[in-house]
Amino acid sequence: MELKAADVAEVQQIQQHFHVLAVDDSLIDRKLLEKLLRISSCEAVTCVESGDKALRYLGLLDDLDKFSSSAASFSSPKLSHQQEVKVNLIMTDYCMPGMTGYDLLKRLKGSSWKDIPVVVMSSENEPSRIHMCLEEGAEEFLLKPLQLSDVKKLEPHLQRSLSRSSAEVKEEETVEIRNEIGITNSDAIDNENSTKEENNKNDNNNTFSKRKAANPEPSERRPKLKELQAAV
Repeated sequence: MELKAADVAEVQQIQQHFHVLAVDDSLIDRKLLEKLLRISSCEAVTCVESGDKALRYLGLLDDLDKFSSSAASFSSPKLSHQQEVKVNLIMTDYCMPGMTGYDLLKRLKGSSWKDIPVVVMSSENEPSRIHMCLEEGAEEFLLKPLQLSDVKKLEPHLQRSLSRSSAEVKEEETVEIRNEIGITNSDAIDNENSTKEENNKNDNNNTFSKRKAANPEPSERRPKLKELQAAV
C-alpha cells in the first residue's frame, strides 16, 4: 500500500527528530556515516572519535580528573544528563584504540542508557565477534564500507527509540503537572480506586433495580389470590 503525501511528510518530520551518536576513530568513516544518515533524513548527527568521548558526551565518565573543569562541568549525573541529551541510536566502530566498540557496548548496556539501541560496525567479518556483540545487546552488526541500504535497515530501531522517548517525556510532564497542583502518586491511585468503587456501586444498584422490576413482590399477587378464593 502506497503512502499518501501527508503520511510521507509526517514520517520525514519524525525522522528529522532522530539523533544519532556516531563513534569512529576514522575521520573518513565518520564523514561517510554522517552523510548516509543525513541522506536518510536524519538531521541530528553527533560524531566523536573515541569511546571515551562518547561516554563523556553521555555523562557516563567516572574519572573526571582526566578532563578540564569545563569537561567536568559537562558531565552531570546520569539521569539529569540523559534528560538534557536525547540520543535515539548509537553507532560505534569495533576496532578503536583504547576502548573498543565492544567495551563501549558493555558500558552502555550497564548504564542508564541501556535501552538505547546500539549498532556495531566493522570492516572484518568475523562470526565470533559478531556473535559476541549481538549477545551483549547490539541491535545490528554492520560490515564496512556502509551502504545506504544498511542505514535504511536502522529506521525501525530509531522509531522504537523515538516512541520510547516520547512516552518518557509524557510521563515526565504528567509528574510535573501533579507536583504543581500538589497531587502525589498515592493521591492519584486513591482517586482512581474511589472512581472504580463508585462505578461498581452504580452497577450493582442498576442490576438490583432490573431484578426487582423483573420479579415483583409477592404482595402484588396476593389480592388476585383472595379474589379467586372469594369466588369459590
